[in-house]
Amino acid sequence: MRPLARVRARLRAIRILEPLANRDYRLLTAGSFVSLLGDGFFAVALAWQVYEISNVPSALAVVGVAWTLPLVSFLLLGGVLTDRYDRRWLMIGADLVRAAAVGALGLLSITGAIQLWHVMVLIAFMGAGDAFFNPASTAIVPDLLAAERLPQANALQGLVRPLMIRLVGPALGGFVVAVLHAGSAFVVDGATFLLSAAALLAIRTRPSHMASSHGVRRAFAEMGEGFRFVIANPWCWATLIAAMFSLLVFIGPVQVLLPYLVRNHLQLGPEALGELYAVSGVGAVLCALAVGQLGIPRLRITLMYASWTLGVALLAGYGLMGALWQGFFIAFATAGLFEIGSIIWATLLQELVPRTLLGRVSSLDWLVSTGLVPVSFALTAPVAGWLGPQATMVAGGLLGAVLMGMLLFVPGVRDPERGRPSAISFEPGRGAADD
Repeated sequence: MRPLARVRARLRAIRILEPLANRDYRLLTAGSFVSLLGDGFFAVALAWQVYEISNVPSALAVVGVAWTLPLVSFLLLGGVLTDRYDRRWLMIGADLVRAAAVGALGLLSITGAIQLWHVMVLIAFMGAGDAFFNPASTAIVPDLLAAERLPQANALQGLVRPLMIRLVGPALGGFVVAVLHAGSAFVVDGATFLLSAAALLAIRTRPSHMASSHGVRRAFAEMGEGFRFVIANPWCWATLIAAMFSLLVFIGPVQVLLPYLVRNHLQLGPEALGELYAVSGVGAVLCALAVGQLGIPRLRITLMYASWTLGVALLAGYGLMGALWQGFFIAFATAGLFEIGSIIWATLLQELVPRTLLGRVSSLDWLVSTGLVPVSFALTAPVAGWLGPQATMVAGGLLGAVLMGMLLFVPGVRDPERGRPSAISFEPGRGAADD
C-alpha cells in the first residue's frame, strides 16, 4: 500500500486536479474532453474540405462568416436563457444540434455530394449551437464548485482544451483526413458531441438561482442588467473591447490564411497543418499546468494583458515563416500566452460577477469579443488580395498587439488587482459541496 499511498499523495500535490474531487465536475470535464477532441478533428477537416471544394482563401472566409454570424446573433438570447433555466439542458440541446449538423457534413463529404453551400448552411447550425453552449459552459462551473477551486478548474479546462483541440485532435484528425477522408473526421466529431451530451445528462447538481419571470419584455430587461454591470466596471468593458478589436485584425487571417500558407506556400499536406495545431496545443497545455500549480498572481490583470499583447504580436511571425519549424515556434509561444490570459479572464468573471448575472455577462463576453469576427473573415480575402497573404498576417498581428496594449492603461482597468471591488457589489456564492 505504501507505493499507492505515495502516488495518491503526489496526485494531491498537483493542484490543477483538485476540482476533480467533485463528481459532477468530473462528468463536465469528461464531456468536454471528448467533445474538444472532436473539435480538433473538425478544425483540420473543415479547412481541408473547403480548400478541396475551392482552393481560394475567399471560400474559407465565407464559411467563417456563415459560422460566426449565427453565433453572434444568438449569444444574448443564450445568456438570458442561461440565467433562466437549467444550464445543463441548454448545453445538452446545443450538443445535439451540433451533432446533427456535423454528422450531415460527414455524410455529404463521404458520398462526394458536398458543395460549398452545404458547408455554409450546416456550419450556421454549428454557430447557433455555440451561442447557447458557450455562456452556459462558463456559468455552470460555479454551480458545481466552491469559489476557491475556480482558478484550478479554469486551469484544468485550459489544459484539456488545447490538449484535445490543438494537440491530440488535430494530430489524429490530420492523419484521418490524409489516410481516409475529411468526412470521416466530421463523423468522429458528431459522435463526440453525443458523448458530451450523455455526460451532461448524468450531472446531479441543479442551479440554486433560477429566474421566475418570463416574456419578451422581461428578457430585454434582463439583458440590460448584464449591460449595466459591464459598463460600470472598466476591468470588464475595456477587456471586451481589447478582445474585440484584436480578434478583428488577426482571427480571420490566422483561420483563413494559415491553412492556405501551409498548403500553397510551404507546399505541405493536411498532416502538417495538424502538426502545427498540435504544437500550439503543447504550449497551451504547459502554460495551463503552470498556472494551475503556481496559481494566479496578485497582478493578474497586468499579466493577462501582457500575455495577450505579446501573443497577438507573435502571430505576425506566421507571415514571415519560410519553414514548418518556424511555424512550430510561433504556434507554441502564442498558444501558451493566450492560455495564460484566458485562464485569468475566466477566473475574473466567475469571481467578480454575481452568480445571477454570470450567464448574461458571459454571453456579452462572447458577443463583444466575437462580434467583429464575421467582419474579420469577410475582410481577410480582399485584404490578402491587396497586400498578399503574408503581409496581411504581419499587419494583423502588429496592429492587434498595439490595440490590446493600449487598453491596459484605461483608468480603472486594474482595480481588481488593487483590491477595489466591482461597481455592483454582491455576496459571492459557493458551489456544490465537494463529493
